[in-house]
Amino acid sequence: MSVGVYTLGLNHVSAPVALRERVSLSDELVKPALESLRAAFGSSVQEAAVLSTCNRTELYCAADRHVAQSLPQWLADFRQLEHSSLAPHLYLHDQDQAVRHAFRVASGLDSMVLGEPQILGQMKGAVRTAEEAGALGTLLHQLFQRTFSVAKEVRTTTAIGEQSVSLAAAAVRLAERVFGNLSETKILFIGAGEMIELCATHFAAKQPQMMTVANRTLERADLLATRFDASSMRLADLPDRLADYDVVVSCTASTLPILGLGLVERATRKRRRLPMVMVDLAVPRDIEPEVGRLDDIYLYSVDDLGAVVQSGAEARQAAVVQAEAIIDARVRSFMHWLQLRSTVPIIQGLQAGAQAVQAHELERAKRALAKGESPEAVMEQLAHSLTQKYLHGTLAAIHQSEEAERAQLLGWLPRLFPSRDTRR
Repeated sequence: MSVGVYTLGLNHVSAPVALRERVSLSDELVKPALESLRAAFGSSVQEAAVLSTCNRTELYCAADRHVAQSLPQWLADFRQLEHSSLAPHLYLHDQDQAVRHAFRVASGLDSMVLGEPQILGQMKGAVRTAEEAGALGTLLHQLFQRTFSVAKEVRTTTAIGEQSVSLAAAAVRLAERVFGNLSETKILFIGAGEMIELCATHFAAKQPQMMTVANRTLERADLLATRFDASSMRLADLPDRLADYDVVVSCTASTLPILGLGLVERATRKRRRLPMVMVDLAVPRDIEPEVGRLDDIYLYSVDDLGAVVQSGAEARQAAVVQAEAIIDARVRSFMHWLQLRSTVPIIQGLQAGAQAVQAHELERAKRALAKGESPEAVMEQLAHSLTQKYLHGTLAAIHQSEEAERAQLLGWLPRLFPSRDTRR
């Protein structure tokens, strides 16, 4: 059974955030997912890697072709979802389309923020995890190495990333819509990861009155807070201090909401109807969606920020055309490599057969020489035998073929047996 390259997934275009957070895989779940895949399909799935971010969850695999249509059911079972509710939001790419998708994702062409660079690092992280789990082999290793190379080429030779509006910048814009100048506001960041660091950088540029970093581990909160002259606190302190802040930006790896409706209601009462902007960049969500129904609370999800981001995307469309051309060429190159790879067993078989014939005829020639036969006669017989066996399969195929097939075989002969000038 021949092996194909497949990509199964859903993203910010195909699925709403409510579904994406149910499919999303935390770092701790990726290796169990790969183990589950191998348990379900055995050697029929030879290689696999999982990419899961706030905007997408995708499975890249090298698998037998009969397995592909069963992958959506496996994903639904693993995430304990009804297949019928998940399937309409999934995409399944195979062969060149799967390769093209990987190249586009790494290059930032499939991102909510066109040209954003974070996805490349996230994809490299997914590859490292797959390697640690022993789930990568030659095919996917080659695919991802070429993917990273294409992403670098796109970013260095096109303007795809120039003037991009990031999710962090969009969060600042939304806060400014409510408060105008942010110099009198107090900002709370929940989490201490890369996205929170990026958001803190953008908000710090607006010189707010105060910034605080809250994290489950106080040491990590302190480390990030010192970079921005901010204070820090534990997540356990949120119930008592949430009302102090005008803007809350949250992005953690928690599988359950950190800020529930009751907690935020109490904070709004303490604030006496002062507005609060809450930006939830986490998938699964950190803030219960019901919070958005409260008066004076402006709750924005990652999809809401995406709409702000897209408003500035038109200026970069010219670079997209150039980037797609680069990707097209690199997809063709990879597929050529893949096709050559599939012929390796055939070539190895031909070489093994030729070597067996060579060894047999050489041994027979040695025995003839040992008997005292003329070296010249032995060499002539060796050359004759090798030539006959070299041509036997081709001549037999021509003689046994029908007219149309014979014409095709004869057309290939000049390429298989190019004429040589024996005088050279």
